[in-house]
Amino acid sequence: MPNGTVAEAEVLNLVNEERAKAGCSPLAANSSLTGLAEAYSDDMAARDFFDHTDPDGRSPWDRAAKAGVTDLGGENIARGQADAAAVMAAWMNSPGHRANILNPDFKTLGVGVHFGPGGPWWTQDFGY
Repeated sequence: MPNGTVAEAEVLNLVNEERAKAGCSPLAANSSLTGLAEAYSDDMAARDFFDHTDPDGRSPWDRAAKAGVTDLGGENIARGQADAAAVMAAWMNSPGHRANILNPDFKTLGVGVHFGPGGPWWTQDFGY
């Protein structure tokens, strides 16, 4: 079973490599956003869904507010990519996800991954 913490750190590094290529400043890891992203990846796995809106109808901003996070700027999710390189390739090949990764207004990032059958489930939460 891959190590989630290592994979999460690898995603942050890959995000910052892509941002550097595009002339954007690097994102800093943010523990509040990381907690939010990890909880969401775990929730998608536990309740077997895959959507930005959870089964209770909560949006990423609803979940952020409940967790006391006030600076959420965007969210990327993915399911099924085996490792950090694969999920980053998928996100970079998707215009909307790529736009979040390369958004110059974002300053922080939290990454969460849940490894398990039917997954992994990946979440990126971006902050201002």
